[in-house]
Amino acid sequence: MPQAIGYIRVSTQGQADDGVSLDAQRAKITAWCDANDYELVAVFDDAGLSGSSMKGRDGLHAALQATARGMALVAYSISRLARSTRDMIDIAERLKKRGADLVSLTERIDTSSAAGHMVFQMLAVLAEFERRQTAERTRMALGHKRSRGEVYGPVPFGFREAGQRLEEVPGESRIVAKILQMRSAGASFRGIADHLNARGVAGKQGGKWYASTVRYMIARQQVA
Repeated sequence: MPQAIGYIRVSTQGQADDGVSLDAQRAKITAWCDANDYELVAVFDDAGLSGSSMKGRDGLHAALQATARGMALVAYSISRLARSTRDMIDIAERLKKRGADLVSLTERIDTSSAAGHMVFQMLAVLAEFERRQTAERTRMALGHKRSRGEVYGPVPFGFREAGQRLEEVPGESRIVAKILQMRSAGASFRGIADHLNARGVAGKQGGKWYASTVRYMIARQQVA
């Protein structure tokens, strides 16, 4: 009897409430193994973790490591494994090198067949396309707010919130002008931060300046 490794994941409580809880995914994987004469030897999980990256997902890496030659890695859906084409292809290639198969129940994908492998790659590309569309719509919405001078995130140094709009703070604006001048002259982000801290200039929340905060402030000034 061939063996299978299960992998399950949820990133939010909302997903659990919508019927793809860890227990629900485990039950579907178990049912598939029973129906297809696979021995389910282990199920690995990542609870409360996003699928946008493979980093930090110990359950996924353990599942991949446990899936040996002749076995199958079974997941409820592609979205439980990854949300980027690069990660999905990487998972498929790692399993292929091990001589193992990949099964996604929702999309009815089984890479042991040529057709299943082709469909898997096509769906992975479509999932990436959908993710990029969502990101593009978000950027457009933020761009519209910027064009109207509306608040669209943390208020940057040099501005203050006035209702739903941003207005300049004269004292901070002079410091911003100096920062931009230093940056144009070739000063590093760290050098600018050290300069501000040495002169006792407080950040937006009254704290110290760091290279990262200088970089963020300059980026926000360019679009504010």
